[in-house]
Amino acid sequence: MLKVDHLSYSYKKIQALRDVSFELQPGEIMAIIGANGAGKSTLMKCIAGVLRPSNGHVALNGEVLPPRAHEVVKRRMVLVPEGRWIFPGLTIEENLEIGAYTVSSSAEGKERAFSMFPKLKERRRQRAGTLSGGEQQMLAIARGLMANPEIIMLDEPSLGLAPLIVNDIIRIIQEINRKGVSVLLVEQNAKKALAIADRACVLEQGRIVKRGSGKELAADESIIQSYLGGK
Repeated sequence: MLKVDHLSYSYKKIQALRDVSFELQPGEIMAIIGANGAGKSTLMKCIAGVLRPSNGHVALNGEVLPPRAHEVVKRRMVLVPEGRWIFPGLTIEENLEIGAYTVSSSAEGKERAFSMFPKLKERRRQRAGTLSGGEQQMLAIARGLMANPEIIMLDEPSLGLAPLIVNDIIRIIQEINRKGVSVLLVEQNAKKALAIADRACVLEQGRIVKRGSGKELAADESIIQSYLGGK
């Protein structure tokens, strides 16, 4: 479904990604874990067309994607960025309508978003900047779903959230996947990410150094010591 082929990217003299290749299959959750600065967010931005890679390409359903973000969204692949990037001065409903910019109608997407996030429906005319961190993350995910994606990319969705809210976000990710949306997940909480992932990759210094099923990597001694807090 999604094929990332020999992707590289540099910030001037700093090599952020080095020859990264992997595939995301239809209907699966794939997690990418790694330390801060490993290149995870850069990878997501390159796939989404926000950054232009220095080498390699991204293909969706066999078609190479142009490195332009709006074209990627039109092909039903969206990025929910790290930090949420909602529009705080706009209402919840207005934020959602912006997410539907590339589709002909926002009504169906809004109905879908409100059914999944009933709290947002209750506060649809509330300014987004007044929401809690968890509610803002839910809004960011709902806004991404407005484009009716086949693939949703989630960059650090639990960052800065309380443990109970993190559990809610993980549950929401699983629900989205059950509805037929493939998920590419970058997540600081490696334990929770690997627990729901069909497959996973470990990114270190811009390279993929390990890959396997979520269960395999969760049981890998080196992964346990490096990312899961030891035994």
